[in-house]
Amino acid sequence: MAAAAAAIAAASTALSSLSLTRRSSLPFHRNFRSFSPRLRCSFTSAPSTTEHEFNISPAHKAETKIHEPVPLSVEDESATEYYMPWIVRGADGNLAFLTEPPEHLRNAAIDTRTQKKKTTTKKKAAPVKAVDVSEKRSEVPKKHSKAVRRFYNERFGDQSQRLSKVLAAAGVASRRSSEDLIFEGRVTVNGSVCDKPQAKVDPAKDVIYVNGSRLPKKLPPKVYLALNKPKGYICSSGGKEFKSVMDLFEDYLKAWDKTKTGQQKPRMFTVGRLDVATTGLIIVTNDGEFAQKLSHPSSKLTKEYIATIHGDVYKRHLLTMGEGTVVDGVHCTPDLVELLPRQPDSPRPRIRIVVHEGRNHEVRELVKNAGLQMHSLKRTRIGGFKLPPDLGLGKHVELKQSDLKALGWISSKSGEPNEL
Repeated sequence: MAAAAAAIAAASTALSSLSLTRRSSLPFHRNFRSFSPRLRCSFTSAPSTTEHEFNISPAHKAETKIHEPVPLSVEDESATEYYMPWIVRGADGNLAFLTEPPEHLRNAAIDTRTQKKKTTTKKKAAPVKAVDVSEKRSEVPKKHSKAVRRFYNERFGDQSQRLSKVLAAAGVASRRSSEDLIFEGRVTVNGSVCDKPQAKVDPAKDVIYVNGSRLPKKLPPKVYLALNKPKGYICSSGGKEFKSVMDLFEDYLKAWDKTKTGQQKPRMFTVGRLDVATTGLIIVTNDGEFAQKLSHPSSKLTKEYIATIHGDVYKRHLLTMGEGTVVDGVHCTPDLVELLPRQPDSPRPRIRIVVHEGRNHEVRELVKNAGLQMHSLKRTRIGGFKLPPDLGLGKHVELKQSDLKALGWISSKSGEPNEL
């Protein structure tokens, strides 16, 4: 009997050691079929003939099958998800429960991870490129003061200009006459005859001779003046019958050497023209580009005139003038025709006429076509600049930057006015 008990104990120990029926706690072994080896043994006790038999022979290994994960049911208590509550005070000041971290904490975590990545990754140093000094000088610095820009352009900027423009600015002759001198071969640049008016030259670097006389290296500064032209003066260089408006600047040019020592006197001319009997505003300058822009029709600058009329003016006269007239084969229409109130010191009626084309004798032709007789004509405005009321006849005033801006011209590089 004792031997039988010992055999049973041995068999139990073998079964417990070889049993694999317990399911693995790992999730990916959940659906595997377990097997348990079996052993077959028999024994017979000595005093008894009873035979005890145990079948513990190993069974055949079952085929392993991997099944797709079965979704957990919501009703299954073991599948219930647990959340960590976040208690956050909202914008309204009340406490609220959240199932996710607040947004600012998530953003902070993301920033921390990205900063760590940036610190770990080392940037490769960019290769140093050779900088050409000429290219560096050609680049104009941006967002600097006017004094810095003037200093830069005077020393490093491109100062080359057309040869005919340089000669006109130096006071040699007008632009057209300068071109004639160049075509005639009377101008040399660096020892060679130059017959191209569009050739680019720099007076500060190139040696320019005209009729054997050397052109100064430094050109005179730009001059912009507003003149109250009197009656009896013409806008050309002068003639036998009438005086030129340039004669009104003799005192100005005489004082030039005292006020601006060492600088060449400018060669000045008028921007546009007024006939000999017309008075009022006219611009005088030595800047050819400025004069060309202002006098060109593309500038669309309006000009205002005050016409004093002999006799009475009626509505039909104003309507006829508003319809326009033909001047040089082109139909010209004024922008404004207005009858002004009479003044105590002037019993004659006055008409304000605004035009934008500015053709020769356009205002006089409008008055004549309406059947009226002109007594006097005065120009009072060009663009946004008006003739100063305290400026006497024959007197002039220097234009400021605000005045040039009113004419469509603003300050640019090197402190010189330029196109708007």
